[in-house]
Amino acid sequence: MPRSVNAVASRARRKRILKAAKGYYGKRKNVYTVAKNVMEKGLQYKYVGRKLKKREYRALWIARINAAVREEGLTYSEFIHKLNLKGITLDRKILADLAMNEPATFKNIVASVK
Repeated sequence: MPRSVNAVASRARRKRILKAAKGYYGKRKNVYTVAKNVMEKGLQYKYVGRKLKKREYRALWIARINAAVREEGLTYSEFIHKLNLKGITLDRKILADLAMNEPATFKNIVASVK
């Protein structure tokens, strides 16, 4: 009995990898084994990058809130503590957006917690 290799599935698998590696430099785009390794590494970086993005945005929001709050004579940690004591449940993303785009509203929030 002849050996069955399922060429259709194998070719489709290779095609999918090479299509995803389009635009890479040199052998990375047209040699299957190289493209496969590069794509796997790229997917790892992509996964890690999604986690790093969250950290970096949170750090940016905290820096913006801190800068805006210091103009009002508080530190970031004092401000967050007072917000929690007052029961104001605005997250850092919203607070940073208010500090950047609606300074008057942000000053009212700071004044309400002082």
